[in-house]
Amino acid sequence: MVSLFILMLISIILLTVILAVAWFNTVTAPMLKKFVGLQNYPRVSVLIPARNEETNIGACINGFLSQNYNNFEIHVLNDQSTDRTGTIIEKLGEQYPAVQAIQGKPLPAGWTGKNWACHQLSQHADGEILIFTDADNRPAPNAIANTVAYMQKLELGLLSAFPEKVTGTLAEKLVVPVVDLFVYAGLPLWLTYFSRFPSLAAASGLWIAFTREAYQRVGGHQAVSNQIVEDVELSRLAKKRGIKILTSAGTCVVSCRMYHSFSEVWNGFSKNLFGLVRYKMIPFFILMLGLLTMCVLPYITVWFATLRGLAIVAIVINIVMRMVLALKYRHPFVTSVILHPFGVLLTLLIGVNSFWQVKHGRLQWKGRQIDLQMSE
Repeated sequence: MVSLFILMLISIILLTVILAVAWFNTVTAPMLKKFVGLQNYPRVSVLIPARNEETNIGACINGFLSQNYNNFEIHVLNDQSTDRTGTIIEKLGEQYPAVQAIQGKPLPAGWTGKNWACHQLSQHADGEILIFTDADNRPAPNAIANTVAYMQKLELGLLSAFPEKVTGTLAEKLVVPVVDLFVYAGLPLWLTYFSRFPSLAAASGLWIAFTREAYQRVGGHQAVSNQIVEDVELSRLAKKRGIKILTSAGTCVVSCRMYHSFSEVWNGFSKNLFGLVRYKMIPFFILMLGLLTMCVLPYITVWFATLRGLAIVAIVINIVMRMVLALKYRHPFVTSVILHPFGVLLTLLIGVNSFWQVKHGRLQWKGRQIDLQMSE
């Protein structure tokens, strides 16, 4: 019982730090919805890889066609799709001159599918700014303009925004906001700009913009050809090259429904969670144990009289943290706050599965086997 008492004390200290980070981001985080004023209108290339995205790609492209920015092109790559994705892209390309349809080439050895698709897209782009995004993203009309304005004002080589997450099923509502916690409660976002340490870099491949010069300096997607969490690796490479970067919140400007079912949530995050710590086992299980201790254990120890006081303090901190983040970043409020420990627990189970699949090389995504062993 003494060891549990000490563990609860440590958890409260860590939770207080996490709450402070969450509150700091809530008050100060760079928000893409804030327009900071365009200096000029450089040519922008919007680059969208699409594999089996027939339900998403039309709405995504139409969102970009509605931008209040007048100097951009849209390149969409059909990445060996087996559904109607290619047909939809081609029809929109025929209808709108700004849309260029590209037929993706077969995946070569040593590449993940998305990185190969993005690399091909970059070879067709002629913009001064390259914006890589996903087919399930929905940009508001000011998405391009605000991105370029931020990059100009802060002289950025890389700007990334974490989209507002749209959720439908219970599994999505439980897990997706918890994954957001890693960013909004784990890293003061302005440190991605002010700090030179690559370890304090973050990015979301759902919305990541480069100047052409910065993209070439980091080596493009070819430099991360076999990385699954390529967005974070690109941001770290940028810092190592002395390129100014910023990670922002895309709430109200860029939205995305990543998954639509329990199986998609399970498989999608299994692909990425272990990669968040660069496939290092000890840091990964420290992170998993920390989440279990801080976010789940208090809801169990509250039933023990000798630990009830500490447990209540920990639970209150958890609730306040989730309330703050839910209101700021538009997470589903009830599931985020009331079902918080269940969301964390399900995320931990997915994390264990992610570790297991990496170690056994059994991960598939969109019909492709991913060779995870090369990414460790």
